[in-house]
Amino acid sequence: MSKKSLPTTQKQGKARLGDQIRSIADRLKQETDVQIKATSKILGAAAQIAENHDRLISEVVDMVESDLNLENQVSQKHIYTVDVLKQQFKTLRDAKAHFNLKVSSWESLVNKLNAGSQTTIKQNKPQSNQVLTDNYRKNIEDNFNNIEKLIVFLEPDVAEMFPNSEAVNEALRFLMKVASKNCF
Repeated sequence: MSKKSLPTTQKQGKARLGDQIRSIADRLKQETDVQIKATSKILGAAAQIAENHDRLISEVVDMVESDLNLENQVSQKHIYTVDVLKQQFKTLRDAKAHFNLKVSSWESLVNKLNAGSQTTIKQNKPQSNQVLTDNYRKNIEDNFNNIEKLIVFLEPDVAEMFPNSEAVNEALRFLMKVASKNCF
């Protein structure tokens, strides 16, 4: 071999080695970019789950409070109105089924309920709020103490909002807290 060919071969070897190193560096950079994008998507999804979780809890609280307020209105007044019944039931058919009455209109349902509730009120004196609250709390505590663990299967749409048992338990504890505060 001549002296001139050695440096050329060495230069070519170094050039190939440099190209290989650059190629590896480029691939690593691309993989890092992919990992960064994937991590970003994961963090975005986690933020969306947390936002949906908070929104769902707020919606459930609003629904429970609305139901409790509606129930309070009905029990305090002992007088049914068409508006109250329409808020409580989606259709006249649902209301009729709930009260097990045969009527042809909201007005006739209201009249029957109010006529029946006046006699029912006199015959069945309601318990005090404190007695009802104490009984409710005792019932919850007894049930909780009797059940160490309970397996529950979530429907897919529910599982999207509650990805683990901790999220489900947090939501249920919150509902129990709201229910016990608003119990009448």
